[in-house]
Amino acid sequence: MTATLLILLAAAVLFVTGRIRSDLVAVCAALALVLSGVLTPEEALSGFSNPLVIMMVGLFVVGGGIFSTGLAKMAGSRILGLAGRSETRLFVLLMLATAAVGAFVSNTGTVALMLPIVVSMARAAGLSSARFLMPLAFAGSMGGMLTLIGTPPNLIVRDALTHAGYEPLGFFSFTPVGLVCIAVGVLVLIPLSRRFLRGHGQETAGSAGKSLEQLAAEYQLMESLAPWRVTEGSPLAGHTVRGLDVYGRYGITVLEVRRVRQERGQLLKRVEQFAAADVELAVGDVLYLSGPEERLERFAADYALESGPSGSGGRLRFYEVGMAEILLLPTSVLAGRTVQEAEFRARYGVNVLGVRRRGEYLLENIKDIRLHASDVVLVQGTWERIGLLAGEDDKWVVMGQPLEQARRVTLDYKAPVAAFIMLLMVLAMAVDSIPVAPVTAVMTAAVLMVFTGCLRNVEEAYKSINWESIVLFGAMLPMSTALEKTGASELISHSLVGAFGGYGPYVLLAAIYVATSLLTFFISNTVTAVLMAPIALSAATAQGWSAVPFLMAVTVAASMCFASPFSTPPNALVMAAGGYRPMDYVKVGLPLQLALAVVMVLVLPLLFPF
Repeated sequence: MTATLLILLAAAVLFVTGRIRSDLVAVCAALALVLSGVLTPEEALSGFSNPLVIMMVGLFVVGGGIFSTGLAKMAGSRILGLAGRSETRLFVLLMLATAAVGAFVSNTGTVALMLPIVVSMARAAGLSSARFLMPLAFAGSMGGMLTLIGTPPNLIVRDALTHAGYEPLGFFSFTPVGLVCIAVGVLVLIPLSRRFLRGHGQETAGSAGKSLEQLAAEYQLMESLAPWRVTEGSPLAGHTVRGLDVYGRYGITVLEVRRVRQERGQLLKRVEQFAAADVELAVGDVLYLSGPEERLERFAADYALESGPSGSGGRLRFYEVGMAEILLLPTSVLAGRTVQEAEFRARYGVNVLGVRRRGEYLLENIKDIRLHASDVVLVQGTWERIGLLAGEDDKWVVMGQPLEQARRVTLDYKAPVAAFIMLLMVLAMAVDSIPVAPVTAVMTAAVLMVFTGCLRNVEEAYKSINWESIVLFGAMLPMSTALEKTGASELISHSLVGAFGGYGPYVLLAAIYVATSLLTFFISNTVTAVLMAPIALSAATAQGWSAVPFLMAVTVAASMCFASPFSTPPNALVMAAGGYRPMDYVKVGLPLQLALAVVMVLVLPLLFPF
């Protein structure tokens, strides 16, 4: 027992100081438990096979799909529209929306689903995501108190009361308690988050250089852009842009060829983009052309093209085809050559759309422009080809971070698919009559996000997983096994309850609440509820009081643990995304936890009399 408590204390100190990465501290703590003989290697590694950890992996992938398809941006735009220019109103709306979802979905699932929405929304509003992510995690836990299925401790408490002969708690028996938690949480977190959660978090999109839309506007690509569709009788079908010498004969540029395939109805629509001049055109392809209007009209008439989609479908998209600026070096072998002689398309697989020279934009007769050192050249091609340009560092420097821009391009045509997958996952997790385990529902949704194209590929799925959070939580879960195995948790709980049991119901209620809160600093809320529920039940029964308020105190205290990043999965989920240190949780979460403790000790007996 002594070794376990010393390891736990050392880990807690290192977590608080933040001098060593949290995931490394957790792994070292698990290793120390093995070396000291407290745990076997199998027990120390058991956390990584825990369904909760596997579920967290899947939820990161689902969240990545939601972000990648623009579903997060759409939801964020709705919330921003309701909030207007008020940051406080935005904060409150996010808290309430997250709590509402958390009432029917696990707090882990709620936070994972809302996290990309909040990041996208904060970026759109020009705010730091750190201002919202920790309150988001807390709101997910508070929302879990609204219903019976919101959080595992609720089910544990319900079962304990039922086995003791009490009337089973209903689906909404927890709702009054949850509403009080949410009200207190909003009131306390508004000033705390404003004071302590500034200056962390992710940088805004501006740090990655010019956006793709800015580049398109700067080089006037949108001013003369016109989409034209290849019809059934068009001579273009079966030919290539290069073979027809479209630029040489008409003086217009084919910026993109877009091909839409309705494989199985609108829901599984697939969009392909081509920037290469050698792609063989097909009926139904949409050509995005740039050039003088009279030349565009003549080309369309000669090849029987019809006007393409209008609105958002008539704009350039960057799903697979992107753009980037490259700065020619003074020593570049391309200096003095024309664009045609530089053979950008043949050598590097990209098109040149314009040249910027000392603030002047050269956009006419591009193939005949003679390149100078320090020219900025706008190139277009597949994201893969643009990524390879960085390897030619003896010729140019790729400006900005084009591959970072590529990751931010949303596959918005896949948003209905992502929404459908998310809805199925939520239903499977919320409806008891559906015979699917939560971890199965989440992993199925994650796989579907990849197979349906909501994530571009498996590599993007892996990148969406925050491995630091996974390792942190998986390595800390065996700590609860060590505390149970050595009897440390039982000793702590019984000592606290025994010391205060004879001073009246309110004092005993406060002692149980405090004991539960202390345990949740070090072990999961589910394990805490399992340990404390029978202790609270026997203590209340021995004194002749109703056990309901005491067990309610257990479930609230177990679920409302905010002062530690590893006590609940939602806290761990937002840690890296918000750029938080363990001390940030203490500064914001501990005052909230204390405020809730005081309020609950006073309110619970009013809702559930002794």
